[in-house]
Formats: sequence, C-alpha cells, structure tokens
Amino acid sequence: MTGRDETVESGPREKCGVVGVSLGERPAALPTYYALYALQHRGQESAGIVTHDGFQQHDHVEMGLVGDAFDEDDIEALQGSAAIGHVRYPTAGSVDKSCAQPFTVSFKGGALGLSHNGNLVNAASVRDELAASGHAFTSDGDTEVIAHDLARNLLEEDLVRAVKRTMNRIHGSYALTISHDDTILGVRDPEGNRPLCIGAVDDGYVLASESAAIDTLGGTLVRDVRPGELVVLHEDGSGFDSYQLVERDNTAHCFFEHVYFARPDSTIDGELVYEVRRELGRKLWEESNVESDVVMPVPDSGRAFASGYADASQEGDGEGVEFAEGLMKNRYVGRTFIMPTQEARERAVRLKLNPIRSTVEGKSVTIIDDSIVRGTTSNQLVQLVREAGAEEVHIRIGAPAIVAPCYMGIDMATRDELIAAEQSADEIAEQIGADSLSYLSVDAVTEALGRSRADLCLGCVTGEYPYDIDGETTDRDVRRPTAGADAPADD
Repeated sequence: MTGRDETVESGPREKCGVVGVSLGERPAALPTYYALYALQHRGQESAGIVTHDGFQQHDHVEMGLVGDAFDEDDIEALQGSAAIGHVRYPTAGSVDKSCAQPFTVSFKGGALGLSHNGNLVNAASVRDELAASGHAFTSDGDTEVIAHDLARNLLEEDLVRAVKRTMNRIHGSYALTISHDDTILGVRDPEGNRPLCIGAVDDGYVLASESAAIDTLGGTLVRDVRPGELVVLHEDGSGFDSYQLVERDNTAHCFFEHVYFARPDSTIDGELVYEVRRELGRKLWEESNVESDVVMPVPDSGRAFASGYADASQEGDGEGVEFAEGLMKNRYVGRTFIMPTQEARERAVRLKLNPIRSTVEGKSVTIIDDSIVRGTTSNQLVQLVREAGAEEVHIRIGAPAIVAPCYMGIDMATRDELIAAEQSADEIAEQIGADSLSYLSVDAVTEALGRSRADLCLGCVTGEYPYDIDGETTDRDVRRPTAGADAPADD
C-alpha cells in the first residue's frame, strides 16, 4: 500500500456508452451499431465503431447521433468479427471530433482501439509522464491517456500483465472496451463505479455498459463485469476468460445510474433499474407523503418513482393517491434547441412539456421527479401546472438533494449552481413556487439498492467521495483506499 493521496486533475468528464463484440466468423459492425442505438441515451455528441478483420483495423467515428454518424456503406466498410463501439456525451473538455471515440493507436505491438466511460482523477500526471517519454497527444481527453499507457505496456508485457500495469497507473472511474488486433477486452475500475456487463449472443459474446444493449441483440445477460476484472472474449466467439487483476474491500457503485442515468429496462449490478426506481418511489411515500388528489411523474424519468409512490399509498386502510399522467412530453425537442434569449429559455419547458388540464384542474397535485439541479426547470414546471388549474403543487424527488458536483463521470452543475447546496427544502419550495418539497433520504437509497454506504459513491449527495479530491471531503469512515493504493511503481 503506497498510502499516497491524489487529487482530481482537470480534464473531460464523460458519461458515455461502450460496447465490445466478438462473433467468431460473423461480421460484428452491424450488431455493434444496433447495440450503440440501445445506448444512445448515454451519449449524443458522437458515435464510433472500430473493427478488426484479422489483418487490419478499420474505424469510423463521427459527431452526432448513431443514426446520423453511420450509413449502410460505413457499416459495410467495417470488416471483421471483432468490434468495439462508443457513444459520447462530454461533460467537460472538447466537444469536437478530437475527443470522439473509440480512440485508436497503431504501434509496434499491433493495433489498439479503446472506448471509455468514466473519468480519471490523475489523467494530467500520467499524460505528462507519457509526453516526457515521447508520446504525442492529439486530444485533451483522458481516453487517449489510457490508450497510450496501455500501448506502452504492451511493448513490454503480455496482454494481461499490460492491462494490470495500466490499471495500477490510472485512477478514477472507468468501464473500458478494448480491441487489441482482433481480441476484444472489457475492463471495469476496481471500485465498479461505472457499469459494464457480459452477454451471450448467437456465435459469440458482447460487452456493454447496460444489459438493454444485449437484449437488443437478442442475447442473454451472463453477468456484470466485476470491479477490478479483465474479461477477454475468445476470438472464435466460444466464450471468455476472466482475470481478477485488482481487488478492493469496498466498491463505489454510482447510485445515480439507478436513479436517473440507466435505462429502466437494464439490469445493473444484479438489480433491474425499473424495480429499484419503483422501490425508491415506495420509500418516498413512506418518508414524505402528502395528502393530494393525484400523483404524476415528470416524463420520462419520474414515471417508475411515481408508480411506486402510488402503489405504496394504496396499501393498508387508506384509499391512496391516484397515479395519472399529467404532463405530456414533446419527444422532438432535443438538447440542441436554440434558446438565444431568456424568454426562449423559459419557453423551452413549454415546448418539452404540456399539462393535461383534466388531470390537474381543481386538484392538489404531487409531482415526482428524479432530481432538482438548478431549480429553473422546476420553477417553470410548477408555474405550468398552476396555470392549468392545480390548487396545490407538491414536489417529491426520488433521490437525495444534489449538494456537490460529480467528479466520476456524470454531468452535474458546479456547486455554485446547485440550488440545494446552500438552501433547505423549504427555502427551495418557496423559490420554485411549490407548496412543499421533499427529497428521499440517503438511507432509503442504500436500502432500496441493498448496499451499504461503504459500497456506493454518494459524492453528489453527501460531498464525500471515493478518492481524495482537491477541495472536497473523502469519506474516511468507510476506509476507502486513496487513489494510488495497491499500485506498484513498475508492475
């Protein structure tokens, strides 16, 4: 144990989706394309696929959605039965093709492709070390840092030992799919912060950020990749090998994957996301129910929470509260909607959501959502429902209050922008115009997930992080390893 502390260094933080496919003799590009479609919610800025045909590597990476980044000719040109894919949503750093993935490197040891979901906390120091030894970088992303470090190690070690050396050098959250020539690998960080799973499909195996991608390919979920594990898919599609390269006493699974980010039909770390959200809704009723006529979700993320909330209300002797759809979502208003003025920004909520007057008029309404970040949208939402005739508007949130930024790869506002960082629930309710506001407790989250605080990353709701982060608090009570722990200098 080195015991040294490392602080987070600047660099892109990304919430992304990764895929790895090995199919023996069958072309892998089209299944990879379909899997990326299933993970489109994890990233909308760029999409890419790298394949290998046993002789050479092929790649196609473009900005935009999966359907825009590829056409039929692009898929046809991606020859080979081994492939990795990536969809990217950057939360910092460059938003251009230089950081689009998969990232590729050709070197004396072969051809390397790498897709990354997560955020390294020591990317800058590793980059400086590699640059000093002659490595030239073309982007400001931490994915390129991982690729160069692994390429260097592959010149000196076999595949497994090279990956282990890289894992012992990089620190932070990462789920990786890697192609080394026509061999496909999957790697998950030692604390399992970002999800990665294995699936069996016709003629081969698949690695993916979420099981929904495996379902899309008509496959069967085998299991999650374990924290600190390397999975090597057989080139003939017959199976995979497992190597537990790093072990920790505790995990740091991101609870927010279950609350918001993952698809509800995905299974992550053994739990179906939809059922977790329903359980969180049930606990929300138990902790902070309020008398109202109807409970309705903010679509789509609040739907499972509201369903669980309503079900819990109907248990026992009471009649409970009615579940109803009171807000309709316009699915054709995307992230890039032009909002040049404050008036346009305020109108954006009306473009995306429209209340159903018969659901809310003359009634006391409970609205359930997954989170409140800055409070601007919530304010406009409350105003919309009141204008539609609601007599009371209560807000319930299926997660604890977000009081701190995320450094592990999910897009969060800065602390100054977080409405809950300095204000109580009552103060926020007054600010957004609601009659009441309540959040779910941290204990309810841990109970719903069936895990202790020691095995979850709760940094954004507690301010206590899995690693030492400059200016932030590390949760010493659960004895998490500092970044760099168990990392031999040269092996």
